[in-house]
Amino acid sequence: MKIALIIPRNGLENEPSFYDLKFVSSFLFSRKYFSYLLAIPTLISLTPPGHEIRVFDENIEDIDYNWGAVLVGISVRTMFATRAYEIADNFRKRGVKTILGGIHPSFCPEEALEHSDSVVVGEAEGIWPELLEDARNNRLRKIYQADSYASLTSSSGAVRSLMSQKRYFADIVQTTKGCPYTCEFCSVYAFDGQKIRNKPIDIVLREIRDIQCAGTQINKKSIFFADDNIIANKKYAIELFRALQPYRLNWSCQASINISKEDDLLRLMKDSGCGSILIGLESVSSQNLTRMNKRLNLRFNYLDAIQKIQSYGILVHGSFILGSDFDDLSAFDELIHFIKEAKLLMPLINILTPFPGTELHKRLDAEGRILHKEWSKYDARHVVFKPALMSPEELADGYKKVIREVYSFENIYNNLQYYWGLDFWRHSNKVSPVRFRLRMLFAARLFTLLGYKNPDRTKFIIKIFPRLFDRHVRLSTVLTLMAYNEFAYTV
Repeated sequence: MKIALIIPRNGLENEPSFYDLKFVSSFLFSRKYFSYLLAIPTLISLTPPGHEIRVFDENIEDIDYNWGAVLVGISVRTMFATRAYEIADNFRKRGVKTILGGIHPSFCPEEALEHSDSVVVGEAEGIWPELLEDARNNRLRKIYQADSYASLTSSSGAVRSLMSQKRYFADIVQTTKGCPYTCEFCSVYAFDGQKIRNKPIDIVLREIRDIQCAGTQINKKSIFFADDNIIANKKYAIELFRALQPYRLNWSCQASINISKEDDLLRLMKDSGCGSILIGLESVSSQNLTRMNKRLNLRFNYLDAIQKIQSYGILVHGSFILGSDFDDLSAFDELIHFIKEAKLLMPLINILTPFPGTELHKRLDAEGRILHKEWSKYDARHVVFKPALMSPEELADGYKKVIREVYSFENIYNNLQYYWGLDFWRHSNKVSPVRFRLRMLFAARLFTLLGYKNPDRTKFIIKIFPRLFDRHVRLSTVLTLMAYNEFAYTV
């Protein structure tokens, strides 16, 4: 049976988002995308022999509707739901059986069934082989629902051989599922459960070796560990980080702020190749953190925690949410002040978004505060609800103010000077012939950006040029930050 597995693009194709990162690729004139959805290599690993599979990722290629697929599987996140439904409708008009799965259909199954022949509710492990057999025998059910969370101990690992890996900046690996915390705005614990499930270390290492063998040059590319909190199980994390050391990886992850108290973990993370950690700081307001049920963060001084983590040479990417119930018009300046004080290089700024499946969605829906369900605008940069202490328009304007200020060329340059002064990238930015050639390419790209109807950009580039071959300066980071500046002024 010919099976097409599809990753849809953002329904708002011309509106970039922090979730998307296409704006970085386009700025660099690259055809690469950040990464793929791990759900697709997982489905490939679950598919029994005897089927022909082709993967279509709309972020890097067009869908071939005429390929001859008998069955189509689409993994759907909320912000991509509108586009996913369009794709499914197109295939169904051609008589092709279509399956929708992932986090959005799991929480909106009846809606998803309007655009598909079948919906997978919950994790696909234990469902997918049965579904394929039913499809082969023309007896597809409307709903396939997981009756329990999948055990990762029996996982054979994701299969990436059908992915166009050279078209992505990073590969994705997941070592754990589940999150013990119950943040109001997050659907992870509702979908994956609160119990931490660990993938056997040998399976994780096998996936990494498979990535290396695929010619992805893992030592020159990034791996992103997609765990919601990579240190949720400390004992497992220690074992994992020790096992990663021989592989000379360049990797990043997500972790909770309590990592700042774990010197042994931080040391192992750095030694195994961790370059950055995304931490959900969410708000500088204790009232908002309590409202979000993010009480863990209340125990920590953010500035001290960031400084501690970065003292190990690991960059902190803090994520923040604007529009919580205790945010008034002063919240924007307060956040700008904190980000500048913390010298966060690439903070992720989001507008509070009530994703289906979250306690936030349930509460705001009950309060009549959800404005619409245009899913393509559930991208954390559009206001889709009524804030408590300001208007939707004021929240949208405040969001623009924050990202334009923190990604202004003045602030970018000040932050870069700070990190250059620390020689922050000393362990990974040694000049070699290869890096020299890369620097020449980056320098050429900077030349093309001079005088591009943006005097602030021109002034910034002129400041940067004398340091092009300074070992303290990572030009890829400079160009990425310039892309963030451009993004900030397009929203």
